[in-house]
Amino acid sequence: MCAKIASSRKESLLAAAKVLFGMHGYAETTFKKIAQEAGVALGLLTHYFGTKERLFLAAGLDVLHDLIRTEEAALAQAQTGLEAVRIFAETYFAFATDPDRHFLILIRCSPFSDLKGMAEREVMERDFHKLYLLLEEALAKGVADGSIRPVDPLRTSRVIFCNLVGGVRHHLLTPYATATLLNDLVDFVINGIAAPTP
Repeated sequence: MCAKIASSRKESLLAAAKVLFGMHGYAETTFKKIAQEAGVALGLLTHYFGTKERLFLAAGLDVLHDLIRTEEAALAQAQTGLEAVRIFAETYFAFATDPDRHFLILIRCSPFSDLKGMAEREVMERDFHKLYLLLEEALAKGVADGSIRPVDPLRTSRVIFCNLVGGVRHHLLTPYATATLLNDLVDFVINGIAAPTP
């Protein structure tokens, strides 16, 4: 019973942290605000997470791991590499724009600049790299099966990610996004890599 209560409190703190980091950013989110949002004593934050940086890492990794699992499940349906790239991009955008997924924590807070400790940054970088690998594998599959024109999977995955990240930021953080922006970006990426049809 006590373990369930402790787990519930820790999960409440993590959920509150994801919401507040996403709304206010890393610098503006305090332990006090998180404890108040979670409805628990301030000391529990230190007990469970130690520092704000460790809490941010835990919250960011929780969202990132959820995204990776979601991408892996969606990609299992792809028949060709080109289809896999389309699924990857559509899944990324669907996840990022679903408020229940708390993706804003990865947008408003940069895991690469807000984390000061080298060990924490390395963990975040290693786990983010898994997303790049999924996209690289989809591109390599497409080159091999002929659905994608001959491209370098590593370099092309970086270009595609720039489009995905920029699209999400533009969609969520600016007043300039059109209703079809994210779909247009998917089409733009696919048109740029698709093998020519005879």
